[in-house]
Amino acid sequence: MKILFMGTPDFALVSLKALCEAGHEIVTVITQPDKPKGRGHHMMPPPVKVYAMEQGINVLQPLTLRGEEFAQTLENIAPELIVVVAYGRILPKNVLDYPKYGCVNVHGSLLPEYRGAAPMQRAIIDGKKITGITTMLMAEGLDTGDMLLKAEMPIDENDNFETVHDKLAAIGASLLLETVRGLESGSITPTPQGEGATYAAKIEKGDCLIDFSKTADEVHNLIRGLSPIPLSFTHTPDGKLLKITESRVYSREKTEFKPGEVISLDGEIRVACGEGIISLRGVVPEGKSKMRAADFINGRKISVGDLLS
Repeated sequence: MKILFMGTPDFALVSLKALCEAGHEIVTVITQPDKPKGRGHHMMPPPVKVYAMEQGINVLQPLTLRGEEFAQTLENIAPELIVVVAYGRILPKNVLDYPKYGCVNVHGSLLPEYRGAAPMQRAIIDGKKITGITTMLMAEGLDTGDMLLKAEMPIDENDNFETVHDKLAAIGASLLLETVRGLESGSITPTPQGEGATYAAKIEKGDCLIDFSKTADEVHNLIRGLSPIPLSFTHTPDGKLLKITESRVYSREKTEFKPGEVISLDGEIRVACGEGIISLRGVVPEGKSKMRAADFINGRKISVGDLLS
């Protein structure tokens, strides 16, 4: 089966590696254009591009998938299956309709829950205990296509976006291989998603501000759902930005302290919430690098009684 792979970041790279190592014929890889990164704004290729070139696979980085030029490119490649994993661009109808076996997407949720751009982050922020991967046949709507296979994964209390991302990337790669085998053999029956769809909107800056009037569990879920990127944040009494990289729920009991009040500095920054106490273990102070909360405390940058907001 001739496979055209579309993907860009590390999450997609895991699936591409799995296909290659399983001996599948990857005729071309399509990925996003190189982007400037770092202080020097040097152009950096996506992880998928780097690996594909190392494997001698043809790589294309079109600015658009619409129009006659890409339609001709598709004719030249003539894929039997298109695999899409975190590509970052919507596929037009002529592309969706082209391959014999369709376009298969590896999505980081148990559809129809969490369609959209940020399914892993939103599941953690919402305090979900279970997430997973769904492979589906792509349709014109946003993550609305018929489901092929699913695999569940528990979200541990202190999992963050990074750990969930890495575990789901591995599960997604394995499920993709199973899906490709099933499509080839005709043993998979696509299933409509049905009711119960929810949408996982892209994370915006306003989503990242910590509201300490919420419960300690809700605050913890926000912090870990946004770690290591883009990171949740609060402000110290002098108005300085304080990003949070790691936390733990210290207590779930209601306290007499004000939400956001620093109540203890014993190696961790313990802060009262609307219900319970959160321990902040890692921070990024404004203009500084990531550090342990203990080092921030030792630098006398925070005091008991301070109100974070």
